[in-house]
Amino acid sequence: MYSKELLKGTIEIIILKLLSETEKMYGYEITQKVKALTGDKIIISEGALYSSLHKMEATGVLATETIMTGKRPRIYYKLTKSGADVAAAKIAELTSFIKSLNEVIDFSLPNT
Repeated sequence: MYSKELLKGTIEIIILKLLSETEKMYGYEITQKVKALTGDKIIISEGALYSSLHKMEATGVLATETIMTGKRPRIYYKLTKSGADVAAAKIAELTSFIKSLNEVIDFSLPNT
C-alpha cells in the first residue's frame, strides 16, 4: 500500500478517470474497482473518498443520482459535461507529470 502523501494528490484524478470510463458509479464500487485494478496497492478510505466526491459535486464536476436498491438508497456519481472536460485536463496533466517524474527517476538511477 502506498503512503497517504502519495495518494492525497491523486484521489480526485483516480475518481475522474474511473468515471470518464463508466457512466456512473457509487462510492463502495469506486473503492473496490481501485483495489482490484491496483492489486490492493491503492486503498482509498471512506473519509478520503467521500470528501473528494462531495467537493467535486459542490464545484459542479460531479452530479448524483439516487437509486433505490431494495429499501436502501444508493447514491451514484457521474461526470457533468464540464466535469468531463475537467477529467480530460487533469488526466492529461497527471500523465505528463508521471512522464517527467520518470525522467527524473531514470536519470538519477545508478547504472548497473
